[in-house]
Amino acid sequence: MSVEFKTIITHVANCVGEIIMNRPEKRNALNAQMVQELTTVFSEWQKEPKIKVVVLKGAGKAFCSGADLAYLREMRHFDFQQNLSDSQSLGHLFLQIYTFPKPVIAQVEGAALAGGCGLASVCDLIIATQDAKFGYPEVKIGFVAALVSTFLIRQIGERKAKELLLSGRILSAEEALSFGIINQVVAKEQIRQSVYERIKEFLKNGTQAMEVTKQLFSNFSYQSINRDMERLAKVNARFRQTDEFSEGIRAFLEKRAPNWQSASKREEGIC
Repeated sequence: MSVEFKTIITHVANCVGEIIMNRPEKRNALNAQMVQELTTVFSEWQKEPKIKVVVLKGAGKAFCSGADLAYLREMRHFDFQQNLSDSQSLGHLFLQIYTFPKPVIAQVEGAALAGGCGLASVCDLIIATQDAKFGYPEVKIGFVAALVSTFLIRQIGERKAKELLLSGRILSAEEALSFGIINQVVAKEQIRQSVYERIKEFLKNGTQAMEVTKQLFSNFSYQSINRDMERLAKVNARFRQTDEFSEGIRAFLEKRAPNWQSASKREEGIC
């Protein structure tokens, strides 16, 4: 691959493409550049014949902790169109991974939260270590996990999806397994071997058969999910302009409890 990346590392060997989110000092937090670089790789690898399976993982102690703090600060000053474009970019990446023609395995060690949990959720398989954490805590900072909701409802059902998205609850790996969010929990020292065993299973299969099998799943829901992405990106963009979101981000950055009552008074009669 000719492109040099600043936020990710890629390897290709033995028919396996590996993508490592490489911002360990930021717990692999997402920013615009990482979203763009991930999008580029998945686009390039879609028709790469040397790659039959993709593994997505994070460097250091986390898979991906969600949005980068510096990016959150910048986001507070976005206008609607900037927010919409930013939301559409992440939504496009989610849909791109979800419809990718080859199996994608998320190797999750440590935290997979908010957008990071969304990244794992759109992969075909999630194998996690016992210390992994999963969740969508957006509501705790006055935000909405809009984009991932369409995938989550399909994967675990409306009732469980509501519980997670309304509470912002963080799940242990075992809890995530019981919710149906992930496929397997293993000891930390076994994660590489466990992922390798799954890779071996896939490599024994017919490449075209796996691709068509994935298309079957995509075809069931692609049109509706694609429409959902357009609609939910607008929900996301509009909500970023609310006083509640501004207060939540300020409180998060200032490491204090948010004052929702103060924010609500500014929202035209919201009680």
